[in-house]
Amino acid sequence: MVREEIYMKKQYAFYAVTAALVVAISLFIIIPVPASNGFFTFADVGIVTASLVFGPIGGLVVGAMSGGLIDLLSGYAQWIIFSALIHGAQGYIAGLAKDKGRKEKVLYLVLSAVVMIVGYAIASWILYGTAAAAIAGLFTNILQSGVGVVIAIPISIRLKPVIERYL
Repeated sequence: MVREEIYMKKQYAFYAVTAALVVAISLFIIIPVPASNGFFTFADVGIVTASLVFGPIGGLVVGAMSGGLIDLLSGYAQWIIFSALIHGAQGYIAGLAKDKGRKEKVLYLVLSAVVMIVGYAIASWILYGTAAAAIAGLFTNILQSGVGVVIAIPISIRLKPVIERYL
């Protein structure tokens, strides 16, 4: 029982540090996109990497925490709940790819990207009240999600054995 508690505390610490790192990187490199009244970040790289290393629960926690905090700290407070839910779901689904074969991994990563893209389209429609707002952000979200998956895969392959050594 004590060993399991220590393991859980280590996991939570890794989740918190990873979320903080995702927020820091995302705020350091933030590219405004006036057409969608939003911005492009590398948050998806960190969220998908965390998901592939920690699994679905770690992906959910890192995605929700970092998604909400990025919006709070960058002045987009109206997006906090949407980003926390969307990136949390994205992280959970991407985390299902952990330890899966190539075909299943691709399926889960594509599904996680679709959840992010569709989630933000729905959120834009809710916040701005028009389909045009939803459509305006599609390209940026497709790009952000795609770049996130492509960069996260090699990072997670190298990072996973290192993290597992300390858990």
